[in-house]
Amino acid sequence: MSKINYRVIIRKEPEGGFTAMVPSLPGCITYGENLDNAVLMVKEAIELYVESLEAHGEEIPNDENTFEYNLSLQDA
Repeated sequence: MSKINYRVIIRKEPEGGFTAMVPSLPGCITYGENLDNAVLMVKEAIELYVESLEAHGEEIPNDENTFEYNLSLQDA
């Protein structure tokens, strides 16, 4: 079994809780009431997403050639 790494973006929501998104897996978005719960939920979402891709014989994307950069802009 090989190991696949995915970049996960977690955003704190104004109404409470956290939304977790996986950019390499379109539509793979979940929510947790706290940060630990969001991490557990996104792990499960990734596993189910990849399982579905495998069941349908589709390619499993990864973040192997993904680079991340943060850019700051000043307010106008």
